[in-house]
Amino acid sequence: MENECASDCCKSDAHDKMLAANIRAGRQIEYVSIIWTSLEAFVAVFAGVMAGSIALIGFGADSVIEVASSAILLWRLNHALGEKRERTALRLVGIGFLLLALYIGCEAVVSLVKHQPPSVSLFGIIFSALCLIVMPLLARVKRQIATQINSSAMKADSRQSAICGYLAAILLGGLALNALLGWWWADPVAALAMLPIIIKEGVEALRGENCSCH
Repeated sequence: MENECASDCCKSDAHDKMLAANIRAGRQIEYVSIIWTSLEAFVAVFAGVMAGSIALIGFGADSVIEVASSAILLWRLNHALGEKRERTALRLVGIGFLLLALYIGCEAVVSLVKHQPPSVSLFGIIFSALCLIVMPLLARVKRQIATQINSSAMKADSRQSAICGYLAAILLGGLALNALLGWWWADPVAALAMLPIIIKEGVEALRGENCSCH
């Protein structure tokens, strides 16, 4: 009996140590995510303003909201965050998404109506291609850690990173078509193509559907 108790205690200690290690790994990947998406936001908005690209500006603004999402989860991993506070934070993020969708939609329509072609942004093309590589990798690592620590909140955050990868693909397509074929309308159309994804994120955040007590 004593041997069985000792064995159970060892298993419990090993489990606790593994859980603590996975939580530390979760914090580290969230720090990396915050640093990257902050850089992503600054570069995309700057490049978008310089080139007059609605799609780049929209992608950068979305990255700002992604930073907020990662910061919320990091806060949760470091401290106990009440469900009420997290729901409030998620709703604020949701409002941000919907305001972003309104801005992108209006700017894209005006650009199409007025036939305002953006400048070719080779830097934007390289940057969006890099994001297309980095964001799915971040999403995969977050998803793996979320499974190990049984965190629905982190799984939701991994989906945010995956969505950012989808937006990068749309952005790259619009910028490339404008640069290679001179299709000026591809940029605002790419921006409009982002709207369903951004609106869906906003509505889910407002409903608190990404909120979890795990």
